[in-house]
Amino acid sequence: MNHPAMRPPLLTADLPGVGGRVRVCDEDFEVEEVPSYEPCGTGDHLFLWIEKRGIAPEFFARGIAQRLGTHPGNVGTAGLKDRHAVTRQWVSVPKECEPHLAKLDSDGVRVLKTGRHTNKLKPGHLRGNKFSILIREAKREPLAAPPEQAILDRIRALGLPNFYGPQRFGRDGGTVDLGLQCLAGKAPRRIRPFLFKFALSAVQSLLFNDYLARRVTDGLFRAVLDGDVMTKWPFGGMFVAQDVAAEQTRFDARETVTAGPMFGARTFPAAGPAAEREAAVLAAHGLSVASFGGFGKLVQGTRRQNLVYLDDLTSAWEPDGLRLSFTLPAGSYATVLLAEVMKADITDDAAAPDDDGEGEQ
Repeated sequence: MNHPAMRPPLLTADLPGVGGRVRVCDEDFEVEEVPSYEPCGTGDHLFLWIEKRGIAPEFFARGIAQRLGTHPGNVGTAGLKDRHAVTRQWVSVPKECEPHLAKLDSDGVRVLKTGRHTNKLKPGHLRGNKFSILIREAKREPLAAPPEQAILDRIRALGLPNFYGPQRFGRDGGTVDLGLQCLAGKAPRRIRPFLFKFALSAVQSLLFNDYLARRVTDGLFRAVLDGDVMTKWPFGGMFVAQDVAAEQTRFDARETVTAGPMFGARTFPAAGPAAEREAAVLAAHGLSVASFGGFGKLVQGTRRQNLVYLDDLTSAWEPDGLRLSFTLPAGSYATVLLAEVMKADITDDAAAPDDDGEGEQ
């Protein structure tokens, strides 16, 4: 599959990009977790602030457990972090592991600090991620205005479309294809539970991208429609827009944002014209809300904000290229911003951390 929603439209398509390359080396891509809370100082769980590089996320917890002599299920993380990057994040382990901490500092792992807490760290226990990304070989004309400024100014003003990055869908959309098979009851017999869930989630993500792409293309990115589901910014409860003029005012004041569907059996329903647009997306893929029934908690459905604001977005030219610094909420993708700035194909291994995990369901 190669659906257009895997490479959604750009908000700055009319502005030239800087080109260049990312992830030439791990140090070009730094990610630091913004935790939901700090360890309180007491409790049965040992929190480790770990810096890692060159370790695939699917092997990270297993490697920590092996070195500390505990079961992988005892290792808690709030989100997954990329292999080809320098990343810093909290990890929780049982307090009994403390005598073995010296075994962790090797092979791409460093423990920077520790603390005690009362509960295990679980997926979704983070506010976001801070990025520092170097774009090497970026183009800049001498004596000209920095080419990225017009792009960044527009994104600062309008927000960044909260698309899923291409890494969500697997190589050539293979994960989406598998998810569609699962929805149709034609999944391979021996599919791993994690992959089964991830494949279903990939379909939800593709449908969301398609829905949001249609809003961008139709000039509705910054518009509130009758029946839109709204959520407070940066987080808060959901409600349906009834007084469109009043809700547009709140939206323009950054008090609220529109929220698109992560389709499932219990997705908070839109109404009126907004609901019609969402139904059209499902129909275009030969699906309906009923298609997501019978999977229990795997695809209950939820809402995802259509845009995110990057209040700390900055850029700086260095001898080796252009450095971007910014913070994204958990579950948002740095590759979406890179595509806007570079106007170049961001390969699947140039991915932002996929921290939404179970939280999207």
